Amino acid sequence: MKPIWIVDDDQSIRFVLEKALLREDLPTRSFTNPREVLQALDAANDEDGPQILVSDIRMPGGSGLDLLSKIKERHPGLPVIIMTAFSDLDSAVSAFQGGAFEYLPKPFDLPKAIELIRRAVEESQREEVAEERMAATPEMLGQAPAMQDVFRAIGRLSQSNVTVLITGESGSGKELVARALHKHSPRANGPFVAINTAAIPKDLLESELFGHERGAFTGAQTMRRGRFEQAEGGTLFLDEIGDMPFDLQTRLLRVLSDGNFYRVGGHSAIKSNVRVIAATHQHLEQRVKEGSFREDLFHRLNVIRLRLPALRERREDIPMLARHFLQHSAKQLGVEPKRISDAALARLTDFGFPGNVRQLENLCHWLTVMAPAQLVEPKDLPPEVLDSTPASASASAEGATDAAAAAKPLAAAAALAASATTPSASPGLPLAERAPDEPSGAHAASFANASAALTAVSGVAAAAPGTSVADIPAWEDGLESAALELLAEGRSDVWDELTRRFESRLILTALASTRGRRIEAAQKLGIGRNTITRKIQELGLE
Repeated sequence: MKPIWIVDDDQSIRFVLEKALLREDLPTRSFTNPREVLQALDAANDEDGPQILVSDIRMPGGSGLDLLSKIKERHPGLPVIIMTAFSDLDSAVSAFQGGAFEYLPKPFDLPKAIELIRRAVEESQREEVAEERMAATPEMLGQAPAMQDVFRAIGRLSQSNVTVLITGESGSGKELVARALHKHSPRANGPFVAINTAAIPKDLLESELFGHERGAFTGAQTMRRGRFEQAEGGTLFLDEIGDMPFDLQTRLLRVLSDGNFYRVGGHSAIKSNVRVIAATHQHLEQRVKEGSFREDLFHRLNVIRLRLPALRERREDIPMLARHFLQHSAKQLGVEPKRISDAALARLTDFGFPGNVRQLENLCHWLTVMAPAQLVEPKDLPPEVLDSTPASASASAEGATDAAAAAKPLAAAAALAASATTPSASPGLPLAERAPDEPSGAHAASFANASAALTAVSGVAAAAPGTSVADIPAWEDGLESAALELLAEGRSDVWDELTRRFESRLILTALASTRGRRIEAAQKLGIGRNTITRKIQELGLE
């Protein structure tokens, strides 16, 4: 471990801190003035440098605040603790503004001082790990399985010019994926042109896409090249394609079909050499059924479909993304990056983020401007986060409701037991309705939807809720016995055990009916591809 550097002209302060830190197995190195520190920094390599720096403010030969400023220029991520006398509280405010981790008032309580230093060490180590991860994934961030699927798809499409349709909620990063597809394609040296079809008035959108000739309409004083021409040899990204006017959809279909288009008011066909990537947050199949989106255009666009997960489906990525956006916001504003505590990260991870990654980015920008200290605590988070109900609390409430339902008459327990090992039995956990971000141990509540899923897979109707023991078919007798046996053993995990059996049998039945095709099995069950993949791993069904 790298040493803790102590800077103070008072020998007694240095001695006390050195001995206390050595008792905690924390190595130290001491200096009497800022000049010595800067010289040591110039000569030090990565292994010899400080883990954190603890410095007095007032010293002969230099100020601790000046030292802080110079340290932050060279090592912006290094935590610095400023020691100050009571009369120097104004200086402590300046220390925070200069990027200090914390200030330590003199005379200080030694155990509290050691606790503060240890907290700074832990923060430094976390930041080092976060920086390494961000350096390893600079283009797009995401460790969640759902995002890894997206990255793999981008890799597979890297040498292709095929049309891609990106779906996902607003703010989930669809344009980032489109840019990555362009960057890693054979057209990477060509232009990337993006247009939001929902943000441009209908009367202007045709001209924006295809350009216009001089005199084509009032105000067309000169010939103008449209986005298709601007993207020649590269990629055209059509965002929010689901909102494109119906008559323009016909023109777009023509371009995708034969590669030719006409400028508004033009008479000569223009050959287009453009790869089209489209994106939407809407359900295009439903738009086709409603008659507001052309079915033939849908099939033209839907050659390869990439679904971007919502942020609530990849909560494990929130800490990494938050640190990245805090660094990015600080760089934009020219200020010291804020750090975020584990408690604050936990609150963010529990937040639903209806605006997805874009909302998290805006929130981090807000924190960079509004958070009063360098370390963001839960109380510093904006009201929409603090006033929200944590996802974990919601899951616990659902689990409590389900537990109460399971404690009803023995018939319900017997029906649940039937679902544990027979695919056509009545389920206790509707996999089809489980939210993508719900923990695997949480219990869902909708009996009817899971029954429908069982019926769709196996062709056998499931028992209805509230079925009495006498009404349960004969083939469920053994399953009822299994439930009774578990209950008689006094086990506290009856629900989890039977649920696990049920999920395993349900997924295996679906996979058997689709000859192992996971995507088709997920569609039959009414769940997402990522959900079935995760459950297969959790249940050991590989």
